[in-house]
Order: sequence, then C-alpha cells, then structure tokens
Amino acid sequence: MTELALVLLTGVAAGVLNSVGGGGTFVALPALVAVGLPPVTANAAARIALVPGAVAGAWVYRRELAPVGATSTTELTATSVAGSGVGACLLLVLPASSFESASPWLLAFATVVLALGRHLSRVLARVLDRSAGMSTRAVLIGQFLIAVYGGYFGGAVGILMVALWSIGLGLDAAAGNPMRITQLAAVFLTSGVLFLFTSDALRAPLLLAALLVGATAGGFAGAHLARRFPARLLRGVLLATATVTTVLYFLRG
Repeated sequence: MTELALVLLTGVAAGVLNSVGGGGTFVALPALVAVGLPPVTANAAARIALVPGAVAGAWVYRRELAPVGATSTTELTATSVAGSGVGACLLLVLPASSFESASPWLLAFATVVLALGRHLSRVLARVLDRSAGMSTRAVLIGQFLIAVYGGYFGGAVGILMVALWSIGLGLDAAAGNPMRITQLAAVFLTSGVLFLFTSDALRAPLLLAALLVGATAGGFAGAHLARRFPARLLRGVLLATATVTTVLYFLRG
C-alpha cells in the first residue's frame, strides 16, 4: 500500500470518527507523522484536511441544531472561532519543541476524557442533581477554553464540548451531537484557514490532498452512519486507537 493510499484511507476514518463521536485527530496526526511530516506540520495539515469533512457533517445536521441551554448558536460559534484562533496562533508562535513535548500529554489527556468522560458526566450530574445550571457566561468561558485547546491540538475537542454541556447543563449527548459537529467545524475551519496561509502544511501537497479527499468523504458518510452504527462499537475502536497512539507517542518521546 502506497503512502497516498494509506493517508487517503486514514482521512476516511478520521472523517467518519469526527462525525460519529469525535477523535479524528487520533488517526490523522500519527498517520502524517508516520509518513515523514514533523509533528507541528502534521498537526497543521491534519487540521486543514479535516475542515471539509467537519463542514460536511455540520451541513447534514443543519436542521437538527438545538441551543445549548440559554446560549444561542451564534454566541457559541463566535466563541469557538475566537478560541480556535488563539489556539492556532499559539501553535504557530511557540517553538516546535513545545508541541513535540506536549503532544504525548495532550493525547493522554484526550484519551482519559474519551475513556471516562461520559462516566464522570453521569456521576457529577447525579451529585449535582443532574445539572450544575451553568449560566450563559460560564458556558461561553468553558467553550472558549476548549476551543483554544482545539485550535492548538484538536484531539477529542468535540468530546470535551459534550462533557461540558452534559455536566453543566444536563444536555443529552445524542441531542447535543448536531451542535458538537457544528462547533467542531467552526474550530477546525478557523484554525485550518490560519494554518493554510501561515504554516508549512503545503510542503506535502499530495499527502494533504489525499487526507482532505478522504476526510471529506468520511465526514459526509459518517454523519449519515451515525444514526445506524452501534455507538459502543465505535467508541471502543476509537478508544483503542487513542490508547495505542498515546503509548506510541510516549515511547517515541
């Protein structure tokens, strides 16, 4: 299997994962590093390539958006854009060694959130009598911080959003999925556009194009499959991928 074919299939998998439950970065980033791109360049390229798939998924769910508490879609999206811009700038400004040192820990954090996020949400919701009743300001502050993380790294950012909304507002994960995909698209689009013009992601145009095509097809298909695929199976595959990737990054470091 050639590098282009591998990256194309990886893009499909990443697009499907982002549409179904999040975590496309777990497969896109290590695949690009494996074919020779430096980690920072691979992260920027993965973000650019995942944009069309995220937007395609958001388009599929456009008629199913439900507000997050009292926070409007416009407010939430504007906050996601601002936070993602800050995170992307941090990735571009900070030394590459900072990202290389932080990436295993960011992967580990995202893996823990993926593994325990829903359980912790249920426990905290039970302790707090289902919902903490977060104000609009608190929701937007939390969304901004998550978007900063998303702009800088991106792994499991959608899962973090659902965790915040579940704990703070008692929002059901299934009901929040259309908004998760929409905000994921806003985060990826913002950071992706910045990386397109300011990073060296275009140093490998064929690899980027292959990942982009695959992620677009996967994102569109995944949004339709999300209603039919067993959620437990998908989460199991994603968690296994995240765990292996995290271990490999620590060994590599």
